[in-house]
Amino acid sequence: MKVSDRLEMVIAAVQKVDCAADVGTDHGFVPVELVRRGIVKKAIAMDVRPGPLSRAAEHIRAAGLEKAIETRLSDGLSGLLAGEARTVVIAGLGGELMIRILDEGRHVWDSVEKWVLSPHTDLFKVRKWLWENGFTILKEDMVFETGKYYTVLVAERLSKGLWDGHTPDFLDCLCGRYLPQTGHPVFFRYIKAEEQKLERLIERLSGQTPSSLRAERRLSEARKELSLYRRIGESFRKTTQEAEDEMF
Repeated sequence: MKVSDRLEMVIAAVQKVDCAADVGTDHGFVPVELVRRGIVKKAIAMDVRPGPLSRAAEHIRAAGLEKAIETRLSDGLSGLLAGEARTVVIAGLGGELMIRILDEGRHVWDSVEKWVLSPHTDLFKVRKWLWENGFTILKEDMVFETGKYYTVLVAERLSKGLWDGHTPDFLDCLCGRYLPQTGHPVFFRYIKAEEQKLERLIERLSGQTPSSLRAERRLSEARKELSLYRRIGESFRKTTQEAEDEMF
């Protein structure tokens, strides 16, 4: 089967384990590829909707992996028992829904070693929730596909909680730490795109008269975000230029 770049990124984030659970599995492509490639020995494909779960079962049968992959009707993590899976994948969902699923899945927090998360929206909220609930983000990756930027986070829960033992700031939640520090090229394309989007938003909000309290608040937030994105982008451009100067 043809796997998208986005799903390839998700699959690549999973390390070898005995069993992984894929929450919101949809077509079941991720668990099929994880087993087929030998990354996991078995998998649990979970979805809250019977329709997608039925399609996943068809793909699993077509791949001849019925004995290795179990399909399970489940609202989030409610159908997963503690100790069943060492890795949990949650990809392709909105950030607020992902947070709800994680929060309601506390019964497996201590038994799951790695969480591979790819929220389509509200990355800021997901990062903030993770840090506030004792998870640390080990690494991130980003890909641009079909006109959109997709991010995958690999997280684990620590007894101490919080990244490096201290509370992250606004910038940590907005952009994370891993991508800016590693100079990820797709991330800096994303930064430039966000700068342009915020510039248009600020221009539109500034031209509204009279502006509402909500518009004023969003305008203030947008200006703060734009300043941070510009700072990161300038730092990246400076580092890149210094590296080029050293080469010649």
